[in-house]
Amino acid sequence: MILDQLVQASQQRVQKVPVRERVKRIQQARKMTTPVLSFEAMLAQPGLQLIGEVKRASPSKGLIAAEFDYLQIAQDYVAAGIDAISVLTEPRYFKGQLSYLQAIAQTGSVPTLRKDFIVAASQIASARIAGASAVLLIVAILTPVQLQAFITLAHELNLSALVEVHTTAEIKQAVAAGARIIGINNRNLKDFSVNFATSCQLRQAVPAECYVVAESGIQTATQAQQLAAAGFDAMLVGETLMRAPDKGQAVMQLRAGVRG
Repeated sequence: MILDQLVQASQQRVQKVPVRERVKRIQQARKMTTPVLSFEAMLAQPGLQLIGEVKRASPSKGLIAAEFDYLQIAQDYVAAGIDAISVLTEPRYFKGQLSYLQAIAQTGSVPTLRKDFIVAASQIASARIAGASAVLLIVAILTPVQLQAFITLAHELNLSALVEVHTTAEIKQAVAAGARIIGINNRNLKDFSVNFATSCQLRQAVPAECYVVAESGIQTATQAQQLAAAGFDAMLVGETLMRAPDKGQAVMQLRAGVRG
């Protein structure tokens, strides 16, 4: 199963870092007072916000961007009016680096999301040190105790937690753990197949007090309009934008007919 491989690779990366260093990162992150751009304030804006992803590769599609000027990609997104940027930092399967996020975050243009397979508190701390505004937490790979602890830590570090779900049961787990932002992923992480209908089917199970983000498989303005009509606060779009020769034009096309 692809998800198992991704989690195992993440655990191995964490284990290679000495415990003392991991503790040091958490302590450093707790002491930080540098403000970050608010991910939740972005979601609170009227209409459907657009989170553009900076992603070089994926397990299912292989190399997506042979030429990968991540800073230029981010600049193109911002110039087109993107609301936030998600950066893949997983190195083995997505060819990402935390340094990509750090460089993009330093521009201070829009909030940034660390997208990775987070299995340890030190990864959340590293995201804060790198300047991220938010981290992705996946319910399917965490125990209830871990999920609650990681959400709490993120909030303590002035980070938002985008808590990713795939089922109604996972939505309940996320809410019980204190999630304020629910991300409904249209991608099945067991086989990486995509079903756009998943997000709209699960939308009504998310409590009104939570922000809700649709993830994966979003390709057209019509789909964006459907998400807006269903009451989503934002959509996270990766491959569609990454494969577009003119990313600014792709952003504007997706936003046609919806505000945000």
